[in-house]
Amino acid sequence: MTTTRRPYTPAGGSGTTLAHDLRGDGLPVVQLHGLSSSRRRDEVFGLDLTAGRDGLRVLRYDARGHGGSPGSTDPADYTWPALARDLLTMLDEIFPGRRVHGVGQSMGAATLLTAAVAEPDRFASLTLGIPPTAWEWRREQATLYDLAARQVTRWGGTRWAETTRQPPTSPAIDPDRPFTVPDVADEWLPAAFRGAALSDLPSRAEVAGVGVPVLLLAWPDDASHPLAVAEELLGLLPDVRLEVARSPAEVAAWPRIVGEFVHDAGA
Repeated sequence: MTTTRRPYTPAGGSGTTLAHDLRGDGLPVVQLHGLSSSRRRDEVFGLDLTAGRDGLRVLRYDARGHGGSPGSTDPADYTWPALARDLLTMLDEIFPGRRVHGVGQSMGAATLLTAAVAEPDRFASLTLGIPPTAWEWRREQATLYDLAARQVTRWGGTRWAETTRQPPTSPAIDPDRPFTVPDVADEWLPAAFRGAALSDLPSRAEVAGVGVPVLLLAWPDDASHPLAVAEELLGLLPDVRLEVARSPAEVAAWPRIVGEFVHDAGA
């Protein structure tokens, strides 16, 4: 398996370089992480959803302001539509003219679904891991993100993470997984939270028009990633299946499930 690393500058004069890597050979795949996370943090959490899969050419990148990617203090840069535009621009450059298999979790799943509504022909399949709150489930979460932005501004990201740390509520989350702080600079983290607070999925009718094969990965008892949202998507999308993990061992099987799903979906 080969891996290359190089800087990426989106077209259109934004001047933002998004840190990324390419690994493997085969079907084109783009993989996205969650809010306040990164490629590195996903690996620590066991959420590298294409890890160890053969036959895939996987583009992973750190979203704007996350990991090794520069950010801004403007919340508008972190909304799901803005992140979807970053994604589509990257696909123009890295996989020009090709339909790509999208794999993402949490904010990454929302970014993928937003991009697929905007440009459905760009994707061969979607894997939406632990979809975040949306629609009627979003308002309370948005309030929590606004509060987090104020707390980070006052305390900094490390103290915020330590102060708000709680044991996992879902039985699928390994209680012994390492504690990590947000992989976003204190300068940008409040804006990232406020951008998330401003975000929501496209309408149910628009989501229902996404016709590519979709794999939903979910776990129970997580208020930030409600099983109810995954079940709502299961009822809306025309070509979809849902896998619910109820133990860390079942989460550990997700990369195998994703790899098989992508290969079944084909080019």
